[in-house]
Amino acid sequence: MEIAGGGAQGHARGGGVRLLVPLVVALFFAWGFATVLIDALVPKLRGLFQLTYLEAALTQSCFFAAYFIVSLPAAALLSRIGYLKSVVVGLIVMAFGCLLFAPAAQIGVYATFLVALFIMASGITLLQVAANPLMALLGRPETSHSRLTFAQFFNSLATFVGPFVGAAFILREAGETPDPATLSPEQLAAFRLEGAQHVQGPFLAIATGLILMAVLFWLLRKKATLPEAQRAPGLGETFSLLKRPRLAFAVVSIFVYVGAEVAIGSFLTNYLAQPRVLGLSLDEAHKLIAYYWGGAMVGRFIGGFVLGRVAPGKVLAFCAVMAGGLALVSAMTSGPVAAWTLIAVGLFNSIMFPTIFTLGIEGMEEKTPQASGLICMAIVGGAVIPPLTGWVADHVGLALSLIVPAVCYLWIAFYGWSARRAAAEAEAPVAPPTGA
Repeated sequence: MEIAGGGAQGHARGGGVRLLVPLVVALFFAWGFATVLIDALVPKLRGLFQLTYLEAALTQSCFFAAYFIVSLPAAALLSRIGYLKSVVVGLIVMAFGCLLFAPAAQIGVYATFLVALFIMASGITLLQVAANPLMALLGRPETSHSRLTFAQFFNSLATFVGPFVGAAFILREAGETPDPATLSPEQLAAFRLEGAQHVQGPFLAIATGLILMAVLFWLLRKKATLPEAQRAPGLGETFSLLKRPRLAFAVVSIFVYVGAEVAIGSFLTNYLAQPRVLGLSLDEAHKLIAYYWGGAMVGRFIGGFVLGRVAPGKVLAFCAVMAGGLALVSAMTSGPVAAWTLIAVGLFNSIMFPTIFTLGIEGMEEKTPQASGLICMAIVGGAVIPPLTGWVADHVGLALSLIVPAVCYLWIAFYGWSARRAAAEAEAPVAPPTGA
């Protein structure tokens, strides 16, 4: 997910600016790569610890809860110590979370992986709060959008490459899970420890790269002069903006969008591996997730062309209807049709986050940074919707659980259609969607 930031005027100066640009781009790649590996963790940990789908979805809950819990403290830290030092702190926290996968693998207890995930996600949240506005500052203001788009492309590239790495390392040799009743406590512990060893490798490699990047950012902290970040406003002032219907419904839409996107990504490996769908091994099924996230990357290029010619609200409504429709078609079919219709949802997810975001902040003017913060906090939907989808899957099966993201897309379609007018025509409050 990309968190757009704001709150500083001017742009960076000094000899280190050119060196900072590729490093900040690397940050976007790093957190995208780490985030998409969670999709491989869900089926892996579910098999190792014989979890229900609801319990397995707690991996995403621990990860995305950090956005809600850490975003405001991260903004306060940014105001206090500045952009580059905040990036260094974020890298260190993220690296520490990645390193914790080693003791978690040795202990072989599910809860220890959840702790490692939350700490890693806390570091990612701090990086996102600092890196998005920092990227905008590293050059002329009139070219800030192109720099952010360039950086976000590498974020999408990471989410395309990551599933192949997850399949090769985390899910390798992830065959049928033995029945715990047939194993002694010692055999079960040995099985879990052996499987947990496969999890730690990619995260330890990521930690090494993050520590190196932290050193580079620290060395460059005095090479460029950056504007000071604005002090974060009070909670009361920020949350009072939710009285504006257009923003309030955008917050809800981001909540359900992220939840739907993450829910599908979390269970897609298990879904494709089902005999009624493709009947693949977990590692082979997980490789296909690259096309789910890769579709989002392709969709951004197509969306950039379409959004310049069609009202954003109409494009959002169309994409949401298509995404929800594809999810329902997948639920009602089997074989390759069920597989590829669900994978194709990624293509229509592509424009949703930035379009909902921009529709929500239209007309906010000087309140835009606060509105941005509220929308970004709604990313916590990734911690709520996947467990709900998992609970439904435990009771009626994975296919019918797709109704949950389909309902989320229905809300987004109504929001897009109700907000289809341009900002100049939409100063009146947006009527709440009905029937969602």
